[in-house]
Amino acid sequence: MKSVHIISFILLVVGGLNWGLVGIGVDDLVTRLLGDGLAQAVFILVGLAAVVEVITHKKSCNACGASGSSAPSAGTV
Repeated sequence: MKSVHIISFILLVVGGLNWGLVGIGVDDLVTRLLGDGLAQAVFILVGLAAVVEVITHKKSCNACGASGSSAPSAGTV
């Protein structure tokens, strides 16, 4: 499961950076580098990675884990 988390994280970083570039006015870098067909596959994988992270986040995040021992208590900064 750790490898799925790592791959999902990398895909989310790629997607986030790409959208950041689009937001500042740079063309879609993924499509420019990979072409339309392969870029579409990457975007589908980024979407699937987001779904995986939403579903598995609580188990893999130290701050959100079931025990909650490492999460700060309410009112602390």
